[in-house]
Amino acid sequence: MKRKNILYVGNALSSSGNTLTHIESLSQDLRFEGYNVVVTSNKKNKILRMVAMIVTFFREYNSVDYVLIDTYSTTNFWYAVIIGHLCRMYNKSYIPILHGGNLPSRLEKNSKVSRKFFDGAHINVAPSDYLLNAFVKAKFFKLIKIPNSIRLSLYPFHTRKILRPKLLWVRSFTEIYNPMMAIYILEELLKIYPEASLSMVGPEKDGSLEKCKAYIAAKKLPVNFTGKLSKKDWVLHSLNSDIFINTTNYDNTPVSVIEAMALGLPIVSTNVGGIPFLINNSEDGILVPRDNVMEFKKSIEFLIKNPTDAYVIAKKARSKVEAYDWERVKELWNRLLY
Repeated sequence: MKRKNILYVGNALSSSGNTLTHIESLSQDLRFEGYNVVVTSNKKNKILRMVAMIVTFFREYNSVDYVLIDTYSTTNFWYAVIIGHLCRMYNKSYIPILHGGNLPSRLEKNSKVSRKFFDGAHINVAPSDYLLNAFVKAKFFKLIKIPNSIRLSLYPFHTRKILRPKLLWVRSFTEIYNPMMAIYILEELLKIYPEASLSMVGPEKDGSLEKCKAYIAAKKLPVNFTGKLSKKDWVLHSLNSDIFINTTNYDNTPVSVIEAMALGLPIVSTNVGGIPFLINNSEDGILVPRDNVMEFKKSIEFLIKNPTDAYVIAKKARSKVEAYDWERVKELWNRLLY
């Protein structure tokens, strides 16, 4: 059967210094499967990005079978709503892919707009049970779960027989991901582990990086800022760290956490959004309350003092994320898009 033509609408911004986004990785994977995929937009300016999305829609809509729309909970939500409106006007099947960890709040805040957009879709793709359950609770039923994916072969499991207080944080520097908290955690660890250090991987987004740099310069803390790294480079960089920390305030199922689970890094994360649907506390990671530095410190201490338990946690995490391997996930996309 002939593969479908896809228009994929979202924020393809890695060329502007941002991390690789879902639209960029999934569109590439779909092309490898034989789909014809047109992507929009890579414009850094938000207004120009919206214009490019609309222009590309009118250029391509006659030839596409489906329009995929990355759907977030912040300002970018309105990009999705506008493209969805055009799809309904011109009778094109569209598929929102749900990403925003705060989307459940958006369903309440903009209930009428949300009802029209999500009910008018061909189907809505939820990458996590967190968003799937939230949408069902809000009485949306055009839903299917297709998890975010990685190519597992690119993430070799590294056994850590002894854990050092070497922390790794991987996200964009923005307030929603709470990067300053990672530094506060390091400060507390240094009181008992003078050799502790922190490596922070990711690009600047809203001024948070400069705030972090100013703080560590004033305090003379052992923090390494790498900037944005390619997937290959950050996988290699991860070998220098022993514990992965995720300090986010809101989240869905972040790919960086899935990648860390695949690499054998025991994880300590805030217990927010979709994270508890990804990690079972004390089984394949450790979950702590949001904004609780001392609970992070306590959990990191536990891992360092109990390397056998940490290894078991890391092995279970690796086994869990085998379900996120593209070789499995692609079958779900193929069944949906045929």
